[in-house]
Amino acid sequence: QVQLVESGGGLVQAGGSLRLSCEASGRTFGTYSMGWFRQAPGKEREFVAAITWSGHSTYYADSVKGRFTISRDGAKNTVYLQLNSLKPEDAAVYYCAAALYGPALTDTNSYYAKTYDYWGQGTQVTVSS
Repeated sequence: QVQLVESGGGLVQAGGSLRLSCEASGRTFGTYSMGWFRQAPGKEREFVAAITWSGHSTYYADSVKGRFTISRDGAKNTVYLQLNSLKPEDAAVYYCAAALYGPALTDTNSYYAKTYDYWGQGTQVTVSS
C-alpha cells in the first residue's frame, strides 16, 4: 500500500508559478510510476502529467505542455509538478496518484484514472485573473 500527501497549492496571479509536491510512503518509491490529475468545480477529473518509475519518460496533457513539468526525487520519495505561466483555467484541486499494478505506464494509459491505484487527498490551486 502507498500513502500520498500533496502540498504546495495556494493562490497565485495569472502568469505566476507554483510547485506542487507529493510525498509517497509505504512502498519502495522507485518501483512505481506517478501521475498528477486535477478537478475543477463541476468538471470531471482530468489528466495533467505522469512520470514513469525510472523517471525516463514523462507525459503531459496538451493543455499544459510547455508550461508544467513533472519530476521525481528518489532520495525524498517525492514527485513534483512545476506549474508556470498559470492561467485562470488551471485552477483546480490537484491530485497525485501512484500506479503500482497493471501494465507499464505509456503515453496512452497514463491519461486514465483507472491506471492508478492510490490517490492523495489533493491540494487546491487558485489562479486570479
